[in-house]
Parts: sequence; structure tokens; C-alpha cells
Amino acid sequence: MRKLIHDCDNTMGVEGCEIDDGLAILYLLGKPDIELLGITSIYGNSDVETVYSNTQAMMKEIGKGHIPVTKGSSGKKDRGGEAARYIVDTVRLNEGAISILATGPLTNLYAAYLLDESLFEKVQQIVLMGGITKPLIINGMELAELNFSCDPEATECVLRNGKNVSVITGHTCLDAFFSEQEFRERLASSKSPLSGYMLKKCSSWFGQMAKKFNIAGFYNWDVAAAVYLAEPSLFKDSAYRFEPDINNLKRGLLTSSDTMTVPSCKINIPKILDTNALIEEVYHAWLG
Repeated sequence: MRKLIHDCDNTMGVEGCEIDDGLAILYLLGKPDIELLGITSIYGNSDVETVYSNTQAMMKEIGKGHIPVTKGSSGKKDRGGEAARYIVDTVRLNEGAISILATGPLTNLYAAYLLDESLFEKVQQIVLMGGITKPLIINGMELAELNFSCDPEATECVLRNGKNVSVITGHTCLDAFFSEQEFRERLASSKSPLSGYMLKKCSSWFGQMAKKFNIAGFYNWDVAAAVYLAEPSLFKDSAYRFEPDINNLKRGLLTSSDTMTVPSCKINIPKILDTNALIEEVYHAWLG
């Protein structure tokens, strides 16, 4: 079993808020070789109180209330919270055998690092969803980066000090598009006990996407990162060297400042090899 902490801003089912963190949790729970040790909540898609209570409720509703959910930082100036301590303690208990998936702002990971600066040396792998390398355009509309930019200091710390870091950028996730028609049809025809739950929690999001971007579906940002962690063979790894720059990270931009010539940071930015294979993998984990 591969052990995992998922740090996220899950708002699946909250009116007007993103659904992909919750879908990533359901994907991970559908993988028999992944042991989700705990979920740490973070601000982002909503305030941390909403994220925390929504995630607690979700885990109880799907029969997984035994998996601990801890409350994290309320904003980038909050370097405390029980989530940071949970991350440090859990990594120590599973040193060298645990991965971290972070699909929201990185404040909890930074706070955990401040508690134990050897933390990232003890982690097997860190997979992040966030960042852009150029403007992110959907149907002619530029979309602001909403994870790394929330706490650029935390992002800089994790990228610079993390070991074996993979970043699933917004551009990578543009290949992880899930159409509304297929989503509804596959869930409606499934006998999985989760299918009705997912339809209920996700249905309103399609209207949000149609209204904002004029698209009939959604980009499965955080699920793409979860799939990379669980099934890396569906991606092609690509080494990327740069010098993290706070001003650029305020926009979530993973490029060096023009004044910097020697990159000191190496991360992996994977690319999806086959979109159809990724989509099939996700539906299989969701619905069995």
C-alpha cells in the first residue's frame, strides 16, 4: 500500500464552488493500492472553516468517517493550525514511505516545514496541482492561477526545498477535460453507490462552467494530479529547471526573473500521454 496525505481545499457540493478536490478524494479512495492516511484542509476555494466542515461531512456521507480530517491555515499569514502538526507527525511515523498530494495553496506544507525543516527529506514524493508557465487561456478568456499565487512565499519554500516534486500545471490539466454528457451518462448508468452522490454534488457545477467559459463540461484539475501520483505511466515526465521568483509566483508563474541566469530549482512537470486513457482510469476508480 502506498501511503498518502492529501492537502486540499475541497468544496465539492458547496454552491458555486469547485468540485475537483472532492473528485480527487473519491478517485484516491477507489485505488486499492493507495492508503489515504488523512486529509488536511486549507483555504482556497472557500474559507478554511467551510472546507473543513464540508470535507468532514463528505467523508461521513461516503462511509469513510474513520479517515481523519484536520483543519489547516486560514490564510497565508496563518502559519499555524493543527494540519501542520498532523503532517509533521504523520510523516515522522511513516518516514520514507509517504507521499503528499497538495491541490490547494501550500500554506499548510510551509507551516509544517517551519515546524520541521527536515520534513521534505522524509517524504517519498510531493505532487502539486498549480502553477502556470504562460497565460492560461480557456475559450479566449484568461484564467488566473489560484493555488500557487495564494501564498507565494509558501510556494517558493516547497519548490526550493522539496525533494522529488512533480507539478501538474494548469496547462497540463487542460488535457483533462470531462464532458457533461459523458459524466451524466456514465454515472446515471452505473450501479456504484457513489454515482448518485456524485451527480447530486456536481450537477450545479456544469452550469457554472457554461456560464463562465461557455463549455459543456469541466477541467478536472486536481484529479489529474491524483492520477499522476497513482498511475504515473499515464504521463511523460519532463524535468524543468528555474529559479523561483516571488514576484512571478504572485501570479503563479513558474519562470525565473529576467535578472536571474542560473536556475537552482529542479521540478518535474509531467504531460498527459493519452487523454482517453486518463479519463477511463478516473471513471474506473470512481465507479469500479
